[in-house]
Amino acid sequence: MKIIIIGGVAGGATTAARIRRTDETAEIILLEKGKYISYANCGLPYYIGGVIEEREKLFVQTPKAFGLRFRVDVRVENEVIFIDKRKKTVTVRRVGEDTYEESYDRLVISTGAIPVRPPLPGIDSEGIFTLRNVADTDRIKTYVGEHLVRRAVVIGGGFIGLEMAENLHHLGAQVSIVEMGNQVMAPIDFSMASLVHQQLMSKGVNLYLEQAVASFERVGKELKVIFQNGESIVADLVILSIGVRPETTLARAAELTIGPAGGIAVNDYLQTSDESIYAIGDAIEFRHPITGQPWLNYLAGPANRQGRIVADNVLGAQIPYEGSIGTSIAKVFDLTVASTGLPAKRLKQLGISYVSSTTHSNSHAGYYPGALQMSLKITFDPTDGKLYGAQIVGYDGVDKRIDEMALVIKQGGTIYDLMRLEHAYAPPYSSAKDPVAIAGYVAENIITGKMKLVHWRELRDLRTESAYLLDVRTKDEFSVGSLSEAVNIPLDELRDRLQEIPRDQPVYVFCAVGLRGYLAYRILVQHGYTQVRNLSGGLKTYQAATAPIIIHDKEQFPLPAKPKAASVSESGEQPAALANIVRVDACGLQCPGPILKMKKAMDTLTPGEQVEIVSTDPGFARDAAAWCSSTGNRLVSQTSAAGKATITIEKGSPEACHLVSSCEGKGKTFIMFSDDLDKALATFVLANGAAATGQKVTIFFTFWGLNVIKRLQKPAVEKDIFGKMFGMMLPAHSLKLKLSKMSMGGMGGKMMRYIMHRKGIDSLESLRTQALENGVEFIACQMSMDVMGVAREELLDEVTIGGVATYMERADNANVNLFI
Repeated sequence: MKIIIIGGVAGGATTAARIRRTDETAEIILLEKGKYISYANCGLPYYIGGVIEEREKLFVQTPKAFGLRFRVDVRVENEVIFIDKRKKTVTVRRVGEDTYEESYDRLVISTGAIPVRPPLPGIDSEGIFTLRNVADTDRIKTYVGEHLVRRAVVIGGGFIGLEMAENLHHLGAQVSIVEMGNQVMAPIDFSMASLVHQQLMSKGVNLYLEQAVASFERVGKELKVIFQNGESIVADLVILSIGVRPETTLARAAELTIGPAGGIAVNDYLQTSDESIYAIGDAIEFRHPITGQPWLNYLAGPANRQGRIVADNVLGAQIPYEGSIGTSIAKVFDLTVASTGLPAKRLKQLGISYVSSTTHSNSHAGYYPGALQMSLKITFDPTDGKLYGAQIVGYDGVDKRIDEMALVIKQGGTIYDLMRLEHAYAPPYSSAKDPVAIAGYVAENIITGKMKLVHWRELRDLRTESAYLLDVRTKDEFSVGSLSEAVNIPLDELRDRLQEIPRDQPVYVFCAVGLRGYLAYRILVQHGYTQVRNLSGGLKTYQAATAPIIIHDKEQFPLPAKPKAASVSESGEQPAALANIVRVDACGLQCPGPILKMKKAMDTLTPGEQVEIVSTDPGFARDAAAWCSSTGNRLVSQTSAAGKATITIEKGSPEACHLVSSCEGKGKTFIMFSDDLDKALATFVLANGAAATGQKVTIFFTFWGLNVIKRLQKPAVEKDIFGKMFGMMLPAHSLKLKLSKMSMGGMGGKMMRYIMHRKGIDSLESLRTQALENGVEFIACQMSMDVMGVAREELLDEVTIGGVATYMERADNANVNLFI
């Protein structure tokens, strides 16, 4: 039998090898239009980033070695340009443009997928690349080696896009991700993707979500990426990771059936509409095991599985393919993200009834060092518990758990199977109750009615005046921050304080991750409360899903400071380590919690002693550096790994006060508290005057002052009830500002603007633009934004976000501070 395989890599090469292992007599010809037949496609981003240093490690088999071992006629740089299914021949074009025909008894199409490259103006400019194969990789690697890439933009927030973002960051570039959707990683739900957003922002990656690219423009050595809303960002390198589509050119020309999803249609045995032609891999569509609907699946594992089945079937077997549920995993810096089956948003689109639950468990026993939290969300049938999907975001052990979930889903299992799974347990690897089992237990509580949930979106949109929000965390946790209008009754005090909780209105219970909320729920319902709900995933899920997206710049996000090398004495011995290094665990605390805990520890030290603080707050590293600068303490080092920032600070000696004279040329700082038009005008006039003399000028916008820096055209953003109320009461933008006196219902402001225009005086908006052009730094107070319900997307692009420590560091380096 003569078998021709079109395309190598995962599907084609696997098919060829399997055929030979089964039939030593078959004639096998593998035709590949590129130079390589078997390479690690998924490793390409890591070679570009330098994580994989040797190019040769990308290649699993060379054409020569593969042909020799499996006695396959491997012909690289031989492109099939036509299939004649009636004559059973293929037309092949060699590199030299000459063509020839080759006959077949069985044909296997493994042409894969091709990157989407929309016909946008400027898309063919130098410095814009797609990444799909070795040739693409070599082009990007060469460009990076020959050009200074300080700023890189990745278009698309899928798996490849995020891997490229990480590796470009590894090369030292400031990276921005542009994504049309409201989240990265489309296969997972928004609440889980928001955890990935936090990780990316903590690494200084800029996220431009719900932004569509309109065009590209080459300006000298730089590329301008222009959005459809008119905004733009500048880059030295652009990677297009918009997506891929099945390569069906040959199949269409051969009049093979193309399915509704756009891939080559195949039957259970992976045969096309022509029984002599089979197709596998990214080029095909196949029905989803859960929905029964055809879908596209671009994963290497299923392609290898299909190759093995087709190899047997072309030799006469009748082995059906069971389909794929899309199990995938990716590394995003220190974080691991995995999914399998159907997420909640997909089930909702399909009209399938489902329930979801989110749990946060440690990767292994909490008492054993190094335990890290993983977030696990599952979707399941509310009646029989059939498991539909699972998503996991964490740092350790994610791969093991997602594989277990995938096995249960693919076998048609239920949440009860998660409870029955037997796990290997030892403290370094798991807990006696594994995270998978806990997910099953929680799901059982929901199905059996032992717990009723409220999800983050419902709570966000809740009218709080008609409900009672109960925070059952400790008083210390509550003091750091909670939901607006929440009442704190710690779990251990709940039974003695039941009289404080109303019985005639809904009670929404929450804690950090959901466990204490469940315990409180059980206490309340057994004491006669009938309208109780527990927040799924606790505050961890809620705060991640409702957190604003912050755009960083290089000044905002400096490179980690490196500790000075230890000195060596004349005898060659290292000096003894400091006797007193206080270690503080501030993980789980949000600003200003870590700063307050750090200060409390510093107050106990004497000069020269050190404190080491570990925090999971993304903004802590920056605030700690600013705090040190303003207090005279020394930042020894700061590192970030596995979702934690570790900061080491040495306490400084008290110093005499230093009088700052006006001739020393220090900076100027302004606190813009007001949103009065006249006061805003005065602020920018003073700021521009100071900037014109070469001074460093910072304006810190807080509370009402945030209205001065709102965009004229703002995107739609989701807000809770209080944010919506503030939005209705506050000025929409600077054109709506009123005078502090003689406003006369807004007429005074209009008169002032008219007179300024007649006399040729710059408008507020013009003065504001001049200030930015003069290098004036605009900082918006994060706490004020949270209180006033102002989202980052509503503010000017040039505005940075900061806290008290950041402002105090600027003020400490200034000889003029004005509160307006």
